Amino acid sequence: MLRVALALLALLVPGMALAQAVQCSPPAQMPRPRPVQPGTGEAGRIMPIGSYTLALSWSPQYCSTARGSDSAFQCKGRNGRFGFVLHGLWPDGVGRTWPQFCRKADLLPREVIRQNLCMTPSAQLLQHEWAKHGTCMASKPELYFDLARAFYQSMRFPDMAALARRDNLTVGQFTDAFVRANRRLRPDMIRVRTTRGNWLSEIWICMDRALEFARCPAGKDGAKGAAYLRIEPGPAMPRPSPARQAPITPARKPGLILNLDPNTQPLKDGGR
Repeated sequence: MLRVALALLALLVPGMALAQAVQCSPPAQMPRPRPVQPGTGEAGRIMPIGSYTLALSWSPQYCSTARGSDSAFQCKGRNGRFGFVLHGLWPDGVGRTWPQFCRKADLLPREVIRQNLCMTPSAQLLQHEWAKHGTCMASKPELYFDLARAFYQSMRFPDMAALARRDNLTVGQFTDAFVRANRRLRPDMIRVRTTRGNWLSEIWICMDRALEFARCPAGKDGAKGAAYLRIEPGPAMPRPSPARQAPITPARKPGLILNLDPNTQPLKDGGR
């Protein structure tokens, strides 16, 4: 296996893990996910990685329509109340396709679920993200989720309650507010995804092959900047003081070793 050292600072910054949870208390008995296999039209694909996407879901919108036991922890309010949660860290291809289901995925260890359930509040979604995306990036789920968690914890968020109250809010205005909260992002690095009725669903943040924030590639579409945006009200989120906020990008220093499949991401010119 190819060993690539990625610089990650503040992987587990105290106080930041629950940055988008009013409260989160994982159950004593970790939920066990079901195995995830490729569905119809989802055959495994091993190909070079050209870029990455950090996908953040607005939990109140998901919970406004969610049903079933898989969404209970996230939406019932007994163990947590959430704002933005991590949908996933996805490897993208060079064109319009992407690697997926690169190798067999065993069930996640209970400790991995425990460490990440307040970030991605669904054991089944964690299993899905590892099986579909993580297996194309790392040899172990711990490595994949440590990397995803570091980027999630580095994000800062605007005052979503104030934005939800605004009349005639546009996608462009929301994007500008998100950029103001994250100084190293630009509007062209963000794609806003909406549901029917122009409700905020997700934010996709684009990164290049070196995991640096970058302009979104052609074909990664989102809602138009002039379109109106509606935001499902959520819980009043804590606003961390500047002294407690993590840097926008994990700093690079010898630390986490990420084992990448050489068939998935061939490195050139002494790449990282």
